[in-house]
Formats: sequence, C-alpha cells, structure tokens
Amino acid sequence: MLHALLAILACQLIGETLARVLQAGLGLGLPGPVLGMILMLGLMRASARFTALIRPVAQGILANLSLLFVPAGVGVVGHLGTLGSQTVAILLAVVGSTILAIAAGAVTFAVVARITGSSDD
Repeated sequence: MLHALLAILACQLIGETLARVLQAGLGLGLPGPVLGMILMLGLMRASARFTALIRPVAQGILANLSLLFVPAGVGVVGHLGTLGSQTVAILLAVVGSTILAIAAGAVTFAVVARITGSSDD
C-alpha cells in the first residue's frame, strides 16, 4: 500500500513539476494534477504490474471520496455571511455557467456527429 501511495504522489509531483516548466517555458497553464493523472494513465496502460499495484489503493480512495468534500462544506458554512450578501451574483453565475455548459456539450455533440457522419434515425 505504501508503494502505491508513493507512486500516486510521485505522478502528482512529476505533473506539478511539468506544469511549472510548461508555464515558465511556453506559458501553458495546465494543472499539475491533470498532467500527473495523464502520466499515471500512461503508466497503467503500459504496465499491468503498475495497474495491479495502484488498483487497491485507488479503489479505497474512490470508496471514501465523499470525505474529501467535507472541507469544502465547512468553508461554505464558514462564509455564509459573505454568501448571503452575494446571493444574486452567485445564483446568476451558477445558472449562467450551467446553461453555457449544456450549450457547449450540445454544440460539441453536434459537431462530433457531423464529423463522424452520424445521423438521427
């Protein structure tokens, strides 16, 4: 288990380092954890042994993922006064971003359907 956690954290560290190098060198703002996950995915696709090492720890983390949302909930409760005074702005941002996300998904779906030649039967 310790080796698996070390491998996961090493992938994140490499991703963070790569993100900082890309930011400084090319001006690309890619998140380090995303680059680390891409690295881990590549390692898992390349090595069944690495996948077998990571799988039990990853399943344990995923089974308890809801615990990671507790700090966010505490933060929301801690700032209820600020949130209360900004209710309209927050509501508009949530509704607007939801509409934009749905529209972006629909446009992407339509473009991919057109590219692949799919049609609605």
